[in-house]
Amino acid sequence: MKKKDLIEMEEKLRNNLSLVKQTLSEHLSAINENTAELQSFFDYIQEIEQKIEKISERIDQLQLQKDLSPNKAYVAPLNATETKIFLSIYTEHKYLSCPDISEKSGVPLSIIREHLASLAQKGVPLVRSFVNNQTYYQIEERFKEWQAKENVINLSLDSFFSGEKNFQTKLKTYLDF
Repeated sequence: MKKKDLIEMEEKLRNNLSLVKQTLSEHLSAINENTAELQSFFDYIQEIEQKIEKISERIDQLQLQKDLSPNKAYVAPLNATETKIFLSIYTEHKYLSCPDISEKSGVPLSIIREHLASLAQKGVPLVRSFVNNQTYYQIEERFKEWQAKENVINLSLDSFFSGEKNFQTKLKTYLDF
């Protein structure tokens, strides 16, 4: 009877293991279905983010058109740090990231976003672009033209070359001839 008991136990064990295998297989297919569903949600969220980015750009453009109207021709005076950041962006023809602005202006990266917000509040129309979860900034082209024509921000030649004494000396020497 021992042999019979062993055979019976082995049969029960095989049945139980088969049930466990079937249950695990069902769990695996449920996990795979959830993964596919999560991927589709992720794709949908990316589409929404792109649409939000486009809406944000359109709002910026509309706000700029409103801000550049003849009724509102005022930009609040900028402090020295804001002027450095403004010049860094103003003198570029491409979008700049915060690290780029920090490097170009010499302003610490930790305070760049704060001063960009301050520039926008003071009336400087910054255009934002989002690429790969990073924000890039540029000054609106019409504002650049307006600044070049009317010096709205009241920049001097010295502000373009501040910190470059050697260059200023060479420029003055050249202008004296």
